Amino acid sequence: MTQRIAVFSCFALGYFLSNFFRAANAVIAGDLTRDLALGAADLGLMTSLFYAGFALVQLPLGSALDRLGPRLTIPALMLAGAAGSLLFGTADSFGQLAAGRALLGIGMAGGLMGAIKAFGVWFSARRVATVTSLMVGLGAAGGLVAATPLAWLNQQFGWRAVFVWGAGTIVLSAALIALGTRNAPAGVAWRAAPGGAGGFGAIFGDGRFWRIAPINFFLVGTMLAVQTLWGGPYLFDVLRLDQIEAGNLLLMMSGGVVAGYFVCGPLGERLGIQRVVTAAAGLFSVCHIPFLLSGWTPPAALLAPVFFGLGFGGAFNLLLLAQVRALYPPHMSGRAVTALNLFGFGGAALLQWWMGVIVALFAPDAAGHYPAAAYAAAFGFTGACTALSLMWYATLARERGRSQTRPAEA
Repeated sequence: MTQRIAVFSCFALGYFLSNFFRAANAVIAGDLTRDLALGAADLGLMTSLFYAGFALVQLPLGSALDRLGPRLTIPALMLAGAAGSLLFGTADSFGQLAAGRALLGIGMAGGLMGAIKAFGVWFSARRVATVTSLMVGLGAAGGLVAATPLAWLNQQFGWRAVFVWGAGTIVLSAALIALGTRNAPAGVAWRAAPGGAGGFGAIFGDGRFWRIAPINFFLVGTMLAVQTLWGGPYLFDVLRLDQIEAGNLLLMMSGGVVAGYFVCGPLGERLGIQRVVTAAAGLFSVCHIPFLLSGWTPPAALLAPVFFGLGFGGAFNLLLLAQVRALYPPHMSGRAVTALNLFGFGGAALLQWWMGVIVALFAPDAAGHYPAAAYAAAFGFTGACTALSLMWYATLARERGRSQTRPAEA
C-alpha cells in the first residue's frame, strides 16, 4: 500500500505542475503583452505553443510508455519542461518566450498519460478510473494556484521569478518520479508492446475512435483555451476587471475543473460513460451563451457559475480516456490514450490560436481593449463546434453498447 501511495503522490505532483504552467498565462497576459509588446494574435499563438508541444510528443510518448514504462519516460520529458520554464522566465523577445512555452508543453506532456499507464499496473482494473479521477482532481489544483495565488505572486515578485523558481520545482518533481516509483510492483511483470507503429494503425483505422476524437478535440481544447488564456482577456476587456478580480473568476473555473475530475469517475462507473459525457458536454455548450450576447455585459456574479460550469463540464473529458483505453488490449493502452490525447491538446493549441485570430479581426479601442463582439465571435465558434461534435459523439451509442464501457472495465 505504501508503494501505491508513493506512485500516486509522485504522479499527482507532476500533474499539479502541468496544470499550473498551462494555466499561468491567463493571469499574466497583461504583463506579457506590456513587457514584450504582444498583440492578441501573438499572445494566442505563443500561449498555444504549450499545447502544440504537448500534442507533438503524444504518439512517440505512447510508444515509449508501452516499451520503457513511465518511470524513465516521464522524468526525461520533464527536464525539457524545466529548461522551458527557465527560458520563459528570462525571455526578452517573442521568439524566446515562444520557445520556452513550447518546451514547457513538451515537458508536461506525459503527466496524465504516464499516470494512467502506471495506475493500470499498480491498481486493480475496477479502481483505475476512480484512482485516476482522484489524482486528476488533486493535480488540477495547479489550475487553482495559477489563478488568484499566481496574481498575488506576480504582484509581489513578478512573473519572471515565478517561472525561474518553477524550473527548479519541475526538476524536483522529475527526480521524485524517477527515484520514488517503479513501472510495476515487485514480482509483477509489466507488459511491453510487441511491434511498433502498427498499433496506431489499428487505432486510427477504428471508426469508434473517430466518434470520440472530435468531442475530445473541442471539449478539452475549448476548456483549456478559456481557462489558460482567453478567459483572462475577456474579463479584462469586456468587464474591465483588475487582475485579482479576474483571477477570482478564473479560480471558479479551476474549481469547477477540480470538482468535475473528482466526481466524473464515480458517476461514469455508476451511470455509464456515454450518458455522463453527453450530459457534461451539453452543460459545457450551454455555458457559452452569456459570452455570445455582445450587446449586453453580464455581471461578474452571473459569470461565476458560468465559469464554474465550463470547468466542471469540460473536466469530464477524462472519461473519454477511460472509454478509448477499454477498446484496445493492455499492451496498446499507452498508445490508445496518447492517440486520443493528441486530439485534446491539438485542439487546445489550435483553438487557443484561432480564438486569438478571431478576436484580432476586431479593432481594439484606444486603450487596447477589444470589444465584446470580438469575444462573442470567438466563443460562438467554439460553442457551435462543441455542440456539433457532441451530436456526432452521440452516434457512438449505436455501436451495440460499446460506448457504455464503464471505468471499472478500463
